[in-house]
Amino acid sequence: MRYIEPTRVKVLMMMFFATGAVGVLIGLSGITPPNLKIMITLMSIINIGLGAFHIHLSDSNSRRTWCKKEKEKEKIRLISHFKFLELKYK
Repeated sequence: MRYIEPTRVKVLMMMFFATGAVGVLIGLSGITPPNLKIMITLMSIINIGLGAFHIHLSDSNSRRTWCKKEKEKEKIRLISHFKFLELKYK
């Protein structure tokens, strides 16, 4: 999956959680017709699940960039160490 900007992921996450919460409140309130209560509530739960998925995306994006930086540092450290050993035992 490609990289998504963290601000965009956070905006989507807040949008899904807000619409999910409002949908659950409306779905379980008395103003909703009886035949639509279950559908509105289930759609709201799906929105909350999508918000949780965007939290996962946000976490994996930050972890992935952190891992890349750590791998680059480790690669540089190993190369410099091997150069040192090469010079030492020449």
